[in-house]
Amino acid sequence: MRTSRDGAVLTVTLDRPDQLNAQTPATWSALAEVGASLDDDVRVVVVRGEGRAFSAGLDRSVFDTSSTTAGGLGELVRLPVEEAQERIRAYQAGFRWLRSPAIVSIAAVQGHAIGAGAQLALACDLRVFAEDAQLRLPEVSLGLVPDLTGTSTLVELVGYSRALEMCMTGRAVGAAEARAIGLATLVVPGPELEDAVADLSAALLSPPVGASRATAALVRSAVRSDFPTQDAAERAAQVQRLHDLAGGR
Repeated sequence: MRTSRDGAVLTVTLDRPDQLNAQTPATWSALAEVGASLDDDVRVVVVRGEGRAFSAGLDRSVFDTSSTTAGGLGELVRLPVEEAQERIRAYQAGFRWLRSPAIVSIAAVQGHAIGAGAQLALACDLRVFAEDAQLRLPEVSLGLVPDLTGTSTLVELVGYSRALEMCMTGRAVGAAEARAIGLATLVVPGPELEDAVADLSAALLSPPVGASRATAALVRSAVRSDFPTQDAAERAAQVQRLHDLAGGR
């Protein structure tokens, strides 16, 4: 995995194109380190995959339950239950930071986004799909469950019934359907993916940083807050913005 910085935009690139950007526990640790190292000047984070796929999910080596390779399923099976759950919690941290209050995250998705790849795309605030993109959560067919924050983000995006159907069948969702059900923010021809993400990033950077971050926080809280709680949050945020503007911030 590599990162690059262009002003307020940080790009995180999964860089194993020969393996379709298959992920390992080292990937998740590296993602968590990126999240922990963010500075306040970063406003947009773009997550992308090198080559023809966003990410085809877990690397095959992780699936070997007989192996004691660090981070593999075999090691998790051999750990005490609480320690295994704590290990997965650390993996989840590599995904959850993509909803950090100070940033807006964008997944640039081409080709396959399967399993852990799908959950990484879902972890972002926004998703730009190339026309060939397919998102799939096949964990149940392997006797497993999505455990990298994917269930909460999927339900938030498409609702309970559709999320249940997608997770229980493990079927592929193409770009056109993803746009129709709210998984994809935009769908563009493959050659236009990079430019579309750049244009969206520029649009997100256009408003003043204080108003942008306050608005993003309100929209995020609205997903789970009742009306009185959300109304109060809007009042508090607006008064704070007025004070900031009066003070020249």
